[in-house]
Amino acid sequence: MKMVKPCWKPSVEGDGRRSGEGSSRGRVNGLLWYKDSGHHVNGEFSMAVIQANGLLEDHSRLESGPLSSLDSGPQGTFVGIYDGHGGPETSRFINEHLFRNLKKFTSEHRGMSTNVIKKTFSATEEEFLSLVKKQWLNKPQIATVGSCCLVGIICSGLLYIANAGDSRVVLGRTERTVREVTAIQLSTEHNASIESVRKELQSLHPNDRQIVVLKHRVWRVKGIIQVSRSIGDAYLKKAEFNREPLPSRFRLPKPFRKPILSSEPSILVHKLYPKDQFLIFASDGLWEQLSNQEAVDIVQNYPRSGIAKRLVKAALHEAAKRREMRYSDLKKIDRGVRRHFHDDITVVVLFLDPNLISRSSCRGPLLSIKGGVGISAHSDF
Repeated sequence: MKMVKPCWKPSVEGDGRRSGEGSSRGRVNGLLWYKDSGHHVNGEFSMAVIQANGLLEDHSRLESGPLSSLDSGPQGTFVGIYDGHGGPETSRFINEHLFRNLKKFTSEHRGMSTNVIKKTFSATEEEFLSLVKKQWLNKPQIATVGSCCLVGIICSGLLYIANAGDSRVVLGRTERTVREVTAIQLSTEHNASIESVRKELQSLHPNDRQIVVLKHRVWRVKGIIQVSRSIGDAYLKKAEFNREPLPSRFRLPKPFRKPILSSEPSILVHKLYPKDQFLIFASDGLWEQLSNQEAVDIVQNYPRSGIAKRLVKAALHEAAKRREMRYSDLKKIDRGVRRHFHDDITVVVLFLDPNLISRSSCRGPLLSIKGGVGISAHSDF
């Protein structure tokens, strides 16, 4: 009974009106937001966000329960990690619209599928580009704002991973032969630092010798941006947004005929097995500091409660070490300036209960939670 009980929890966890561990909004400690533990349809979870930019550009969401608007529709767990660049507008927009679009298409198609996910990404992209068009004359710089988009969905025993950009999800899997938990990266990344991504861009733009440029020892698309896929970044997708009144520093010297960046996600469908222990979803701020196996080892070797916060703290320790400074000194650096030492970091850890995953008719617990809500200007973390 203890094992089955979480499946039937009937109500939303927390009302979202106050900050606290029992609230769906989590807790805030300076630049840190965290939710140490909670239950989703398929097990337990932990979340944490640390701000580095002047404005938090990472946005995230966890949904547990209905994945469509139909009473007879599928139930499951949804995780979204949206790592913005150029500002928070796109990642915030995705956080407000993408899951709603997913429920819409899941209802129309009466089930979850890769086609539903592709339509969800496309619709969210088109909605944001429409917003850019409406604000173009008064706020042209919104055309330069974009976001990576990582989505994970657990539904009917299957895990769907969709990614556009360089956020990452890593699976912790028990291997009998070595008696340890092995890290398996499930997401495909789209960053110009990866040779295969550069080759893909060059094949798509054979007549553009400047499609990828090595600038200050970093490969960038058109010498501007590292990611090759994103939501937003309208100025690199539609020529109409790469002209005045956009400031000249963002305008390309030559017009382009087809989109330079893409919003199409790479999608993986993975059947979950009992040996699949947990999933670590995180923006690239975590993976810049920790390897896949280092992160998996931390999750495996420490208590579940607060594990996302522990991963964030491990990343900050590593960031301080690389700059030959003490962690206690890094904690004193305020947002904005903090970005010179590490990026915004968002982490969601999903623990997988095989008994709950196998129950396709499971109807709870219901939960809707957005990461990072209420982060303030001062930090003691």
